[in-house]
Formats: sequence, C-alpha cells, structure tokens
Amino acid sequence: MTKEINRWQVIIASTAILLVTGAVYSFSVFAGPLSHQTGMTIPQIMLAFTLNNAIGPIPMIFGGYLVDKGYVKWTIVLGALLFAGGFFLTGYANSPAMLYLTYGLIAGLGQGFAYSGALSNTIRFFPDKRGLASGILTAGMGFAAIIASPIASHLIQAHDAKFAFRAIGLAYIVIVLIAGIFIKPAPKNYKLASWKPATSQQKAMENKTWKDMLKTPVFYLIISMFFIGAFSGLMIASQAATIGQTMFGLSAGTAALFVSLYSISNSSGRFIWGAVSDKIGRSKTLMIIYAVVALALLTLNLVPSQIGFTVGIIGLGICFGGVMGVFPSIVMENYGPANQGVNYGIVFTGYSLAAFFAPRLAIKIAGANNGNYSQAFYLAIILAIIGFALTVIYDRRHKA
Repeated sequence: MTKEINRWQVIIASTAILLVTGAVYSFSVFAGPLSHQTGMTIPQIMLAFTLNNAIGPIPMIFGGYLVDKGYVKWTIVLGALLFAGGFFLTGYANSPAMLYLTYGLIAGLGQGFAYSGALSNTIRFFPDKRGLASGILTAGMGFAAIIASPIASHLIQAHDAKFAFRAIGLAYIVIVLIAGIFIKPAPKNYKLASWKPATSQQKAMENKTWKDMLKTPVFYLIISMFFIGAFSGLMIASQAATIGQTMFGLSAGTAALFVSLYSISNSSGRFIWGAVSDKIGRSKTLMIIYAVVALALLTLNLVPSQIGFTVGIIGLGICFGGVMGVFPSIVMENYGPANQGVNYGIVFTGYSLAAFFAPRLAIKIAGANNGNYSQAFYLAIILAIIGFALTVIYDRRHKA
C-alpha cells in the first residue's frame, strides 16, 4: 500500500502550499501603500504582522496534534485556505481592528496550521532524506517572499494595496485547492524497502509523547540550540536594510537589494544544509553553521566595506536557513515520527523566543550606540560560540 504513494508528489504539493503561506514575509511591500490608502499608521499596520507571527506556536502545536491523529489533509489544506482567505479579506480592511482580524488572526492561524502539518507529514515520507525533505519545504517558505514581492509591487503600482491583497489572495486559494488534491497522509511506520537505518538511528527513533520529551535533558539542549541558531539570523533579517545604510553607507535602493540577497541566501541554505546534514550528520552540520555564523558576524565588525557586508549577509543568511532546515529532523530523530507535529511545535517556541528578543535587543543596543550594531554583533558571536559548545554536548549525549 505504501508503494502506491508517490512521496515526491506529496513534497511538491506541500512545498506549493508553503510557497503560499510564506507570502507573509512580503508584508513590508504592502505596509507603506496600505498606510497611504487607508490612513492607518505604519506602527498600526506592522502590528498585524507582529500578531501574525506571535500566535504561530499555538496553531503549530494544535495543528501538529491533528496531524499526529491522522487529520493530515484537513490540517494542511484548511490551514492554507485560512491563510489565503485572511490574505484576501485583508483587501477589505479599513480599520486596524479588521486588519488584525484578517491578517493577524485568520492568516496567522492558517499559516501555523499549514506549516506544522506540511512539515510533520512530509518528512515522515523521507526517513532516508529527512534533512533534504525539511530543507526543501522550509525553503519554500523562504522563496515565497522573493516570488510574491515583485508581483505585489506591480499590482500595487497598477491598482492599489487592497486590490493586490484581493488578487493575490484569490490566486492563493486556487493554488491551495489544486495542491491539496496531491496531499496524502504518510502511512503509520512508513518504511522504504531499499533503505535500512543504522542501529543507532533505530534506537533514537523511539516514539515519545511531548510529556516524555520534556522529561529528557536533551530537549533543553535542542530548544536552546534552536534559540541560539535563530537569534543572529532574525537579528539581521529584521535590520538588514538599516544596518547597510547606517554602518556601511549604502543607499536605500542598494540596501533593499541586500535584503533580497539575504532572502535568497536564507532560502538556499535551508535545502543545502538539510542535504548536507543527511550526509555528515545533524551535529556536525550545526557545528559548522555556528562557526560560520561567528565568522560572518566578525566580518561585519572588522571589514567596514560593501565586501564585508556582502560576505556577512550571505554567510548569516545561508546559516539561518540551515537552522530552519535541520531542526525538524533533529526533533524526529530524538522523539520519533508518531508525535512529530506536537513535539516540533513545542521545540519551535525556541524560534519564537528568538523572534521576540533578537530584533528588539538589536534596536536597543544600536540606539544606545548612535545606530552602531557592533556590540549586538559581538553578543551574537558569543551566543554562536555557546551554541557550538551546546552542540558538542548534544553530540556526545546523542551518541551515548
């Protein structure tokens, strides 16, 4: 029965779903024009984006629970339709309250359900290529903004921001309905006849519930590693254009190009490091990632030129992408596939904490130093070194 399911068809359909929900990261393209059209202030509008991201862990954990119970297609497709519908309805928002309801709450809940469901279900089909599978899926999230941003910009210039929300939202609904046809649930205990895991992998794949997971010391290592791995990437992602202009003297237009470069590096790093981790192991991959993060941040501090900014942005982007591509596999390999949805949703709170603290801390440090982010970079370097040390400890415990 399992041979009848084309797992590559499932991953393509799931990636298409995440190419839709990942459009949340193109929100900055809409913010200014929507403010001009509706009279809402930029802070009021950006709060919708904050709400969208802040509620992420809730639908991720609950959506993961539904997937673990077998409601795969319902969770993924309805979640994506919720996001697309919220996106479409944002095109009718005339007040902050309605914006928070459509983009913040409805689209935010939908994104969490779809992301959790697609990721948890699909990597169960790839016991032999978990890193590659999670890398491809998370890369879909990253590339979404690269595709959506120019389309949204064109529609805004030709019409207005509300029209762009409605047009893109309708297109997303159609894409989700088509992709949803090809979403199939991974059979319980899915195995490949041509692949046999090593003895150590079989031991690590014992299924644990979230309660059992929280009782293991390794969980606290993993969530700390995730927090640290996401910290520097989120700090740069939120401030890339500002850093380029204040510290490296770039024009606004050139800084915007570097934001796109960061996005491309981030997206590429997700499947590059995911595939690498399948070959050399998750621990070694993370050690390399933390080392490159520290060197990239050091380059930003010591090479005050466009070359230094380019090297730093690419290095941090690729490594942040790697963090997002590797950790889903780490969670499954430690706690098994049966409860991956809930377990990864809980571990994902490490990312959410980083998303809350990193941008705010970077802005606070820069504000106290006349717009200079050097001290923030050095703090992130220290964290990367701690992340490297934690990964060494994790590697030793994992092999024990």
